[in-house]
Amino acid sequence: MADPSQAPNHNHDPKSSIAAEPDFHCVSVGEGVAFSTIGDWEKDVIGKPPSYAEPLFRPDVVKDIEEEMESLSDELRELSLKIHDHPEIMWQERYAHDTLTAFMKDHDFDVTPHYLGLETAWRAAFQVGNGGRTVGFQSEMDALPGIGHACGHNLIAIIGVGCAIAVARALKKHDIAAKVVLLGTPAEEGGQGKVKLINAGGYKEMDVCLMAHPSAGPAHSAGTGSSLAVQALTIQYFGHTSHASGTPWEGKNALDAAFLAYSAISVLRQQIKPTHRVHGIIEGRDWAPNVIPDYAKCRWLIRAPTWAEVQVLHDRVKKCFEAASLATDCRMEWNEQGGTYDVRQNETLADEFTRIVERYGIQATRSIQAAVGGSTDFGNVTYVTTPLLLAIPTEPGGANHTALFTKSAATKEAHAIAIQVAKALAITGARILIEDKFMAEASLFGIYISSS
Repeated sequence: MADPSQAPNHNHDPKSSIAAEPDFHCVSVGEGVAFSTIGDWEKDVIGKPPSYAEPLFRPDVVKDIEEEMESLSDELRELSLKIHDHPEIMWQERYAHDTLTAFMKDHDFDVTPHYLGLETAWRAAFQVGNGGRTVGFQSEMDALPGIGHACGHNLIAIIGVGCAIAVARALKKHDIAAKVVLLGTPAEEGGQGKVKLINAGGYKEMDVCLMAHPSAGPAHSAGTGSSLAVQALTIQYFGHTSHASGTPWEGKNALDAAFLAYSAISVLRQQIKPTHRVHGIIEGRDWAPNVIPDYAKCRWLIRAPTWAEVQVLHDRVKKCFEAASLATDCRMEWNEQGGTYDVRQNETLADEFTRIVERYGIQATRSIQAAVGGSTDFGNVTYVTTPLLLAIPTEPGGANHTALFTKSAATKEAHAIAIQVAKALAITGARILIEDKFMAEASLFGIYISSS
């Protein structure tokens, strides 16, 4: 159990196959739900009301959270569409920052804009009484260049908002001493916003931090899949220009170097594991067909199921770029972005979430492909927290990072799924705050859940 009087230390070596004990306690959902107040159109989407068969940890609190979430649903739908219709790429989420902080202020939270020196990060907190544990939720905000909210961060934003408000109001009503913190986390799409918040101490006050992420998947389904660890690379080649026809022998072709590296990696793929990924692009400047290019820039990503595997693959990939530099006599500059870790899982917590989410008509399984293909900076947080991943109904070919997913993220069906998952997430947070025994028994590792 976390000691509220002492800020936790986040010491974990991602290279190690043995996980260090995290300082946050990951939690699971409660063992029952009192009842559902979903509307008619939501029943059509979800399929069936929850079961009443199993006992509850606190039926009164569960009922209040469900009712609060339903009462917020229309407001959250409007908020989601505002963010969806004003897409902003990483570190540019100014409209989302201002809109979400204003919403939390209107709901009686103590709001800190531009949190920890990050322009578009923010923190909203609600304290009941003195002492008690602290539960954290997260709202992502950034969109993708050109295709908008193709990863559904508008839904992540409102799930975090809804959870924070519903839990805070339940705590206040029942006079339970605890704190709720909602973090607005920018730049998930390549900017490692959460890593910067971790390094700045943004998670130290929390005993647990929860979030959900949308993904494409089978209708009305849930699953516990991980995400891949990833290392971002930027490689630049510097050569020498010359006339491509008149004096080509005087040139050093930087584009040739980039092309050779690209080809070498394509060959390398035959000898890497099926679960590993290496992919990238080539960029240039002032290129012309009659001039030997003196500059080329390569942006690549190395992914694998664990950070340790990424590091092994990293050394093999680097040799491809070094060989291309040697073959073309071009100077190479190699730069690495800080790594994004894999999402850690826990079977016990997954079982608990499965029980509660199935009461909302969402069928849970242990393997959904959409949950494992990408990477997230929440992976770094999950070494000490519990993540949840939800899926939304999409059209064929409409997985994350596609224009079709952008369209799906604004549908009523997606909103209905988000509200149901938010209930389970909020109940999870409430139980960890209320039950000492559950807190003590909760596993210290995370889960990653997908539902549709």
